[in-house]
Amino acid sequence: MTKTTQRTMPAQNADERAMLEGWLEYHRQTLAAKCEGLSDAQLRTTAVAPSGLSLLGLVRHMAEVERHWFRRILVGETCDPIYYDEADPDGDFHTGEQDTYAEAHGTWQEEVEQARKNAARHALDDLSVGKGRSTGEPFNLRWIYTHMIEEYARHNGHADLLRERIDGTTGD
Repeated sequence: MTKTTQRTMPAQNADERAMLEGWLEYHRQTLAAKCEGLSDAQLRTTAVAPSGLSLLGLVRHMAEVERHWFRRILVGETCDPIYYDEADPDGDFHTGEQDTYAEAHGTWQEEVEQARKNAARHALDDLSVGKGRSTGEPFNLRWIYTHMIEEYARHNGHADLLRERIDGTTGD
């Protein structure tokens, strides 16, 4: 299988912002690479019962996460969820036969691009418009970047296991 997703390791001597952005981009690229070369049916393949986790669900989830942190929280934009609602709060993870990688990947990339634009207008110490549910306090951009790196890293671990289950592909 030919890989087309290029992953770029973050510079080892970058300043703080470039380092945070570099690691976030690396993890975004990693998720894309884990999905590469699979059919929609394979991407909808779930882990082991009772888990409904799939690679397609992870991509949809990360579109929601990008939207939440860089649009709702950072800049205070009012925007509806993409894949979930009150009736199905985990709808991003619940995929059906009609759900395609082309749609999910396109939506995810649109959210990533908007995230980049919103973040570019802020310094690392700038505080978000939105506030934390438990603390009622805003977040600085540095915290949001760090959280997003953690979110992707955790889910990329899931993606590793899912990909191995689907076709035996392993590696970073």
